[in-house]
Amino acid sequence: MPKYLMLEYLWIVPLLPLLGSAANGIFGAKWPNRIVDWVAIGSTGLSFLAALEAVREFFDYFTENHHPFQKAFFTWIAAGNFRAGFDLQMDQLTVVMVLVVTGVGWLIHIYATGYMAHEGGYRRFFSYLNLFMFFMLILVLAANYVLLFVGWEGVGLSSYLLIGFYFLKKSASDAGKKAFIVNRIGDFGFMLGMFLLFKTFGTLDFVALFAKADPWPADAMGHLGTLTIACLLLFTGACGKSAQLPLYVWLPDAMEGPTPVSALIHAATMVTAGVYVVARSHILFTHAPTAMLVVAIVGCATAFFAATIGLVQRDIKKVLAYSTVSQLGYMFLACGVGAFSAGIFHLMTHAFFKALLFLAAGSVIHAMGGEQDMNHMGGLSKKIRRTYVTMLTATLAIAGFPPFAGFFSKDAILLSAFENEYGGRTVGYALYGFGLATALLTAFYMFRLMFLTFHGKQRYDEHHVHVHESPDNMLAPLMILALLSIVGGWLAAPAFLPGGTDYFAKFLQPVYGGAEVAAAEAGAHSLELWLAGVAVVTAFVGAMVAYWLYLKRPEKADGLVKSLNPAYTTLLNKYYVDELYAAVVVKPLLWISTKVLWQAADVAGIDGTVNGIGEGATAIGDGVRHTQSGNTRSYAVWVVVGAIAIIAVIFFWPFGGKTVIGMVR
Repeated sequence: MPKYLMLEYLWIVPLLPLLGSAANGIFGAKWPNRIVDWVAIGSTGLSFLAALEAVREFFDYFTENHHPFQKAFFTWIAAGNFRAGFDLQMDQLTVVMVLVVTGVGWLIHIYATGYMAHEGGYRRFFSYLNLFMFFMLILVLAANYVLLFVGWEGVGLSSYLLIGFYFLKKSASDAGKKAFIVNRIGDFGFMLGMFLLFKTFGTLDFVALFAKADPWPADAMGHLGTLTIACLLLFTGACGKSAQLPLYVWLPDAMEGPTPVSALIHAATMVTAGVYVVARSHILFTHAPTAMLVVAIVGCATAFFAATIGLVQRDIKKVLAYSTVSQLGYMFLACGVGAFSAGIFHLMTHAFFKALLFLAAGSVIHAMGGEQDMNHMGGLSKKIRRTYVTMLTATLAIAGFPPFAGFFSKDAILLSAFENEYGGRTVGYALYGFGLATALLTAFYMFRLMFLTFHGKQRYDEHHVHVHESPDNMLAPLMILALLSIVGGWLAAPAFLPGGTDYFAKFLQPVYGGAEVAAAEAGAHSLELWLAGVAVVTAFVGAMVAYWLYLKRPEKADGLVKSLNPAYTTLLNKYYVDELYAAVVVKPLLWISTKVLWQAADVAGIDGTVNGIGEGATAIGDGVRHTQSGNTRSYAVWVVVGAIAIIAVIFFWPFGGKTVIGMVR
């Protein structure tokens, strides 16, 4: 028996959700919902247990061998010197990702059994959800870019199926197509990046590729060298998958899917895939300072841009959707300034509190009979108390209040942005300033959501809406995620706190080296304390402004809407970006497809040529057939006419006669 049994059979971790998906997809139609539940929850729960055992074995393996575990199971593609295998690996970064995917994913599956209990297509939903888990695990366990790309495309497919789950609803099917198409744009850049890396290094295996790239000299700032171009292409794919400018437009529309989908795919796992790829490729990015600066600027700009849109949205899930886009921007900001462990730490804490926010929002929607407009809610805190407490916990976490998880991860990112030197200290101060402004907006729109939903006067008709608390299978995951949102941040406690140690950065030290740990320990000086204090005060100001506008003086909010109506309308319509894309990209492409490619090239050109040849042959045949009259005298006349024509050609056509005479002589 192998010493590290679970590591040797690491493929079991992704296989279990795949088996669950196949079982429900093939046989689920004949099963009652309870059996479907057990298959879906059991497969993901066993996958989580298998992941825990693999992680335990990995710690022993790493202590003994001091390098990541990697296992080649079989060769998938072989062409000349190129090999792409079904190779899985586990290092400290994989440990974080696989536990987030399986652990949070399992909780969301449990929640979904209550939320989807009365929906049609029950077994289809859980088959898709399990399939997504399989592809996401392939993505994070892959040991090469080719297998990672299989998981990358697979989660895109699963997302399309889940977003468009209510396929009879046009807005849902349109949202699914939009997500699929926008992600394909980013994926084209990702593929080009892979091709360039293979051309340069001759391999797409992580260990071999990074070993060859490590000794390469770093590209100069502003110079588009090979690594810089490759990193920018990979980042293009990351922008599509993780909804960054300008490819963010699919994620808010993805809220058309069921709420558990929003929690799993668009908060905890899939949308973090782009962050994971950048963090996994850190050796390439640190050799491309220009690409690092682009990542930081795009992340910071996206964080601020999406937060401004979230200020005025009325749909409770749309607020959380733009919040997700904004928080993903924070993660890219961290990676762009070289604080990869801080970015992954925020990825983990965000998985806790944002999954909790979406699930709690789903509990609110469940209580309100499907209502999602916050203007039609109010006063729910006493009627769905447990949902309220858990959602308040997540709100305090995302706003960055201590001792909740978001405080620690945001503090680490803002400190790293402030000390950033890519592009000069002025750029670092600007990144910090926009990051801090985003924190202010985040606190405002999240507490606006809380006050509109749970406080103030009741704005719904009790005769039509029977408000009720969610069942235990929906509330239990909320409570577990609330606990994680409280204690999860202490894995990276700042050094200025008594006994504060960044265990998370130390844990990831074998992946990213000792530089980040040294920087974290050096941050024990008063600067970090001051910056943390400023961030907390900023969040408090945002919360108080929301309290004043939506609880204390709600008429002031209405007055602001009227006085700032152009700005309010612009934000409510999301800066008209969708309309801009429709006018600049979608409509021209539709016109080209319809008028040029279809009507001109296909119908008039190809079909016209083929049909014209057929019609011409028919016309000639029709004309010739009239010569076959069956009249003997007519045939005799044609023979005489033909003979005269031939004689004329031979004797009277220019040079014809001379030629014939010459032949006779």
